[in-house]
Amino acid sequence: MPTIMVVDDSKTVRNYHSAILKSMGMDIVEAENGMEALEKSLGASIDLYLVDVNMPIMDGYSFIKDLRKQENNKVVPVIMVTTQAKDIDKENAYKIGANLFETKPIKPDQLQAYIDILVKN
Repeated sequence: MPTIMVVDDSKTVRNYHSAILKSMGMDIVEAENGMEALEKSLGASIDLYLVDVNMPIMDGYSFIKDLRKQENNKVVPVIMVTTQAKDIDKENAYKIGANLFETKPIKPDQLQAYIDILVKN
């Protein structure tokens, strides 16, 4: 069963994404910010990261930059899900290693399609 890490400072958003993912049969790891996510990623086997941009302590961009430095996370899929909808936000996400960029709230069927493409079951 794939494991997805949901990284968002909003408990409501984490609960929303986690509920969708659990209904798809995924195991979930949650983190409130990039620093917590980075710590939880060390030595973990995460199949996909769902990451917000704006978070305290460490934002999503910094998290992905640091995540990509870890040998076991150089190519793990990352979907940025954020309220930031400008083209520059999307460009920045792709430049630092995100695989996909979506605005909140992501629809369950869209998330399922992305997981089908990015995560090998």
